[in-house]
Amino acid sequence: MDVMRLTRQLVDIDSTTGNELVAGEFLLRELSELGFRAEAMPVASSRFNVVARFADADPPQLFFSTHMDTVPPFISSSEDEQNIRGRGSCDAKGIIAAQVAGALRLRSERIAVGLLFTVGEERDSIGALEANRHSPRPRFMINGEPTENKLAVATKGALRIELTATGRMAHSAYPELGESAIEKLVRALARLLEMKLPLDSEIGPSTLNIGVIEGGRAMNVISDFARAELLYRTVQDSNELKQQINAAIKGLCHAKVLLDTPAVHLRTLPGLPTMIASFTTDIPSLTNWGEPLLIGPGSIHVAHTEDEFIAKSDLLAAVDVYCDLAHRLLATA
Repeated sequence: MDVMRLTRQLVDIDSTTGNELVAGEFLLRELSELGFRAEAMPVASSRFNVVARFADADPPQLFFSTHMDTVPPFISSSEDEQNIRGRGSCDAKGIIAAQVAGALRLRSERIAVGLLFTVGEERDSIGALEANRHSPRPRFMINGEPTENKLAVATKGALRIELTATGRMAHSAYPELGESAIEKLVRALARLLEMKLPLDSEIGPSTLNIGVIEGGRAMNVISDFARAELLYRTVQDSNELKQQINAAIKGLCHAKVLLDTPAVHLRTLPGLPTMIASFTTDIPSLTNWGEPLLIGPGSIHVAHTEDEFIAKSDLLAAVDVYCDLAHRLLATA
């Protein structure tokens, strides 16, 4: 199969989170034509994971896995001699193509691996959580994310928090008659920005991103409502951090946990370069899919950007890497 062609075909399908249906249907058709037994695993209305294996082979003891969804906005594909560009080119549609190519090569060597492509990884790992309830219990899972074809030693966790502040509307000329929710939210955010965050000797520091702020009615109205969405990249158990957050915002806001995914330490293999992933993956939600490894082509530094791309040489190298890892893992007792 043509790895570059499949990558571009996938990139040219808008599959921003929640809108993965067309990409899933395309993969079902494409994988079936390539000889896989491809099935849709329902997740939610008009959303499904794709699971594939070779029908005449033994149940796979190793699955390649990554996600079909992308962050917005949709950006169609383009290419030059070196790179393929567009939304999802490295995160993670090029990875899908490399994993399909790797599975086909291994098939020609009489080694059967399976494929699992999930929905919702960019937001809440809803597809992975559903897949975990239907696992065939393989021994290993190689998850694909942009790691520059290096094995990840560890990944950070993710703690998504929604802050909500309430107030009382009034005419802005008479602020003493109202209570500004926006001012409460601003003070709460200032406290959180000043808070010292946990540090792990291997993974590094926790980080905070204030991703969304909204609220208010008009510039001449004291605001009665304001909210913010925060994302902490965590490096250890989050219970103490959640307690610190609640203490810092007490009397100003209410905090709701939207997602709490732990940091993960991962297996590596001799002779392969390694890295620390400061991002979060589906791995913590796929605990029933075997011992996990994390590796894939492309750089996370260009993922989620307007100039997202993947080098064609990295894609081809990834096929080799995935096949080599499969040989080495399945050779173990």
